[in-house]
Amino acid sequence: MTVYDHARRHAWWMLGALTVAVLFVAVVDRFYGHSTLAFAAAIVGLLVANRHMLAFNCPHCGKNLFFRGLFVVPWPNRTCGKCGARLD
Repeated sequence: MTVYDHARRHAWWMLGALTVAVLFVAVVDRFYGHSTLAFAAAIVGLLVANRHMLAFNCPHCGKNLFFRGLFVVPWPNRTCGKCGARLD
């Protein structure tokens, strides 16, 4: 499996984690009122789920697949933005 396939799987994983976090905050808000602790727990959960994002790098030059210049995007590059290598 290529680095792009792993990064794409991580992107889908993060979409699921985001959905669970939003539902968690909505359920806590519905039954217990506005809770800052629930929001904080959801944010920490998303950070923990996304800890592997920095490991998806181009095998030729080391550029991260999720970075476009200074910006982080939710879907990985199929071709490296630095060296132009195909990653799929």
